[in-house]
Amino acid sequence: MAHRPWIVDSVGIPTFDRLTEGLTGSELQSLLLEVVHARARARSAKDLVAQQGGDPFCVPAPVDMRTMLAIDSHLIKVAEVFEAVELSPVAPMGACSVVAPTHQHRVLSALRSTEVVSDPTNVLALECARRLRVRPEVDLHLATSQRVVRAQPVPGQPGYSRHFRLFALGSAGIERKDHAFTMETFALHVRTMLAGLAALEQQGYALGRRRVEILASAQRQPLGDQLADQLDADHHLLEHAYYSGGLRYRIWVTAPDGEELAIADGGSFDWLSQLASNRRAVFIGSGLGSQLIARRFANKATP
Repeated sequence: MAHRPWIVDSVGIPTFDRLTEGLTGSELQSLLLEVVHARARARSAKDLVAQQGGDPFCVPAPVDMRTMLAIDSHLIKVAEVFEAVELSPVAPMGACSVVAPTHQHRVLSALRSTEVVSDPTNVLALECARRLRVRPEVDLHLATSQRVVRAQPVPGQPGYSRHFRLFALGSAGIERKDHAFTMETFALHVRTMLAGLAALEQQGYALGRRRVEILASAQRQPLGDQLADQLDADHHLLEHAYYSGGLRYRIWVTAPDGEELAIADGGSFDWLSQLASNRRAVFIGSGLGSQLIARRFANKATP
């Protein structure tokens, strides 16, 4: 049942139920394509210009493209042990909400059983699952940079927008004795992100004090202690259910205005147990707000 009663009231319960459950996927796609076609034909050029200038989903990014390409280049370069992949701008419908505790309303759903990518780490997990099904013995390390779109409320802080660019890492493998894959890969992600920040600092970005924070669930506290020692990090209890593998990290950086921002975030997830049908498969995912670096950490000398 829809969360907003007026939706059901506008078409009636039988019609709503038929739309959500009674039609096959191809039938629903055909119906929605015709609806969108009719809606598009009713629009004017004036409507398009007005939306382009006022819809946060449509306005151009507030960062020069050359700046973002340069940042991407430096980040990809330091991720030398990761295969660089260029993802599609769309992903299978439910790429985030099926395996993770997030709502489909937080992404921009599309037609043809797809959605606009809102988090490349989820898509990297899908790609890892596809590859692991063929060669489960091979560890996977993927990196990408992508402009993503999110439908959730935009944080009321400077530098945030409806669509933005993210640098992401995704690693997958079959867990080894003493959680060796998780521990080694988790540390690899943190160190790669720190190396990326160091590279950008050398290019003139005003990246201040960096602080690594490790968060571990009650069951993962011993692993959290080990990682905190390895990475010279703070260690706290993880209470966020999204990180289903029980481990999370954040890299905090002080901006030129003195505010400390969590510029990179990652952790361990159990998504591959579902996606790859293997309970021993582990996924480590990380994201870094590359556009936020351009907007909040540039100084006068930065190109």
